[in-house]
Amino acid sequence: MKRLVTFLLGCGLALAASAQSWPSKPVKIVVPAPAGSSLDFIARTLGDKLRERWKQPIVVDNKPGAGGMLGMGVVAKAPADGLTLGIGFNGPIAFGPYMYKKMSYDPARELLPIVLTSSQPNVLAVPADNPARTLPEYVAWAKQQAGKVSYASVGAGSSSHLTMELFRNTAGFDAVHVPFAGSPPAGLSLASGETHGLFTVAPALLPLMQSGRIRLLAATSLKRMEGMADVPTVAEQGYPGFEALAWNGLFTASGTPPEVVARINADVNAVMQDAGVREAFAKQGLIIGGGTADSFKTFIGAEGKKWGAIIQKVGITVD
Repeated sequence: MKRLVTFLLGCGLALAASAQSWPSKPVKIVVPAPAGSSLDFIARTLGDKLRERWKQPIVVDNKPGAGGMLGMGVVAKAPADGLTLGIGFNGPIAFGPYMYKKMSYDPARELLPIVLTSSQPNVLAVPADNPARTLPEYVAWAKQQAGKVSYASVGAGSSSHLTMELFRNTAGFDAVHVPFAGSPPAGLSLASGETHGLFTVAPALLPLMQSGRIRLLAATSLKRMEGMADVPTVAEQGYPGFEALAWNGLFTASGTPPEVVARINADVNAVMQDAGVREAFAKQGLIIGGGTADSFKTFIGAEGKKWGAIIQKVGITVD
């Protein structure tokens, strides 16, 4: 018995030492969205602080495409050492298994949730020359277009995509989906009049709003957003209970030692308490995350059930 206790104690000390010595090499954060996107901002903001704690370079690798699955596929297939992280979001994590006939990875089996980094509502934006000034006016306008309305999204299967699908089915109008690789090109398509509507997070649209090229009609939170109190919610404009939040968090490859996951979780939680980080997130309209890896896993499961039911009811499929 004494030998067993000594052995187990030795293993525990070895695991603790392993977590403390991690990382021994540069850490890569894969961002499944283009530079300039909200996910890119989060990765770089956290990366600047994590670099100080980990004493290693943090390499941000933008890999947009396939509704976020391209980047998260890289993370899923990476060595299980915690040196490759990815910022996953609704689409390639919770929505994908319900929409895609085949994914290049299994989110539940090949990715380990580490920590929720942020959440925020989407906003409905329209081109500045659209005649609608309210959400009911937009719905009425869309119904008059006889199927000629198109809407942009930041990627097939994203929160941006599903929010519009849920809303247009709730409101009862037709529109053609035009997916883009991230919020910058989606926003530009809207500003140019190529598309006629876009649900996405507000910070990504800020430059286009400030230049007067687009206009916001509604937010998908149940209460008005802090800092954007002049934007009414979808719920208060005739669709009570309507809510759709975009969220994101850090993941790594399954098989990564639990002590390394715990180390990353603890350090990211600590960084997110930094006053400068919290201020930067708030300016971007981001509700800062945090919590344990287990609580994040539970949250993802609940989101999958909620939106999976909606996806199946509406009949959304992506090849």
